[in-house]
Amino acid sequence: MAVAPLKVGIVGLGNVGTGVARILTDHPHRIAERAGRPIVLKRAVVRNLNKPRDIRLESGVLTNDIQAVINDPEITVAMELMGGIHPAREVILALLKAGKDVVTANKALLCEHGNEIFQAAREYGRTVCFEAAVAGGIPIIAAVGQSMAANQIIAIQAILNGTSNYILTEMQANHQHYHTALKQAQDLGYAESDPTLDVNGLDAAQKLGILCQLAFGTRVTTSQFEIQGIDSLDLSDLKCASDLGYHIKLLAQARLTNRELEMSVRPTLIRKDTPLSQISGPFNAVLLEGDMVGKMWYSGRGAGQAPTASACAADLIDLAVGRAQLTFERLDLWRERPEYPVMPAHQTTSRYFLRLRVEDKPNVMAEVTGILGAKGISLASIVQPEAPEVDAKSNTPVVPLVIMTHRTTAGQLQEAMSELDLSSSVRGPRICLAVAD
Repeated sequence: MAVAPLKVGIVGLGNVGTGVARILTDHPHRIAERAGRPIVLKRAVVRNLNKPRDIRLESGVLTNDIQAVINDPEITVAMELMGGIHPAREVILALLKAGKDVVTANKALLCEHGNEIFQAAREYGRTVCFEAAVAGGIPIIAAVGQSMAANQIIAIQAILNGTSNYILTEMQANHQHYHTALKQAQDLGYAESDPTLDVNGLDAAQKLGILCQLAFGTRVTTSQFEIQGIDSLDLSDLKCASDLGYHIKLLAQARLTNRELEMSVRPTLIRKDTPLSQISGPFNAVLLEGDMVGKMWYSGRGAGQAPTASACAADLIDLAVGRAQLTFERLDLWRERPEYPVMPAHQTTSRYFLRLRVEDKPNVMAEVTGILGAKGISLASIVQPEAPEVDAKSNTPVVPLVIMTHRTTAGQLQEAMSELDLSSSVRGPRICLAVAD
């Protein structure tokens, strides 16, 4: 007996939307075999009908009217692939109210309004799928929500932004300056013309927030934890870290500590001999640690048209089969009952790497270590490379000073940094980076 096809509408035919449409139109037999029935693209909503597109669609598929999807009873699944908060939020809520299940790759929207969207889905008896919202083609949502369901996840360490990882790889491996590596990432399509959300850490922070909702049942906003980007890093920082046996990565971390979530997204020194340190180019990686299974690694392309479209198409297949509906009902996501509070940023602990520029004169070392010691910060090592220079403002000789600390709180370190900034012997700029365990 023939099974009725699943008819789909796509809202937003940009890079990812085009990728999904291409999968559905180029591989219909593969998709039908794995979904148990055909999946047909009936409508694709775009802003400009006359814009040239790198895909050929049947006549009547393209429309600039969102109501063509919302009001069509034959379309039972809609894909929101517009990006951004508005009007994506309003579109998803309207689609759910109209009785559509929704697939989205919109991590910013889920991070900021996930509770509202999931509440609406439950109210209307619909399902929201979002595998592509975190780590592109890596099936990390399914891994956290399903494969590790028997575990309490106790830690997440992840590289969640391929643009930043590509830039840092080019700086580390090919000695490119930051702006040169960024321009190269833009030329290759890894970075947008405005790369702010990638390089300032916010993109990775939004993805970490979604993972924390899945792993710990806690709704987290990006204002609740430390976020630091890579745009202030210099080649000398990566060289100093390398000389000490580390690579620098934009690391997203969440760990259960005394029933509180210790979270951050920031450039972090990671030992060269660890798997996360080896992730290069535009790739992502996620380390999950469960109380039963221990450490599990997931790695792959975290961005780009094909990987993200692959994850969206997998969600479509799960909806066609009926798996997604069962999983969504039982995951019980984004309810107002946080299980673990987020630890205030100043209480989080880490080892730190400090790079200072200090005057080349007697007793400066004693002054610096005295300020750190007065704040309870113990030092693991101090290195003063032989690289004297002249400070342009004061015309006095200065030298670099590289310090590795033992574990301390972010609050203690910030107090010490504030005092060092007031010292006449310390000249800017200075850098302060976390060191991974």
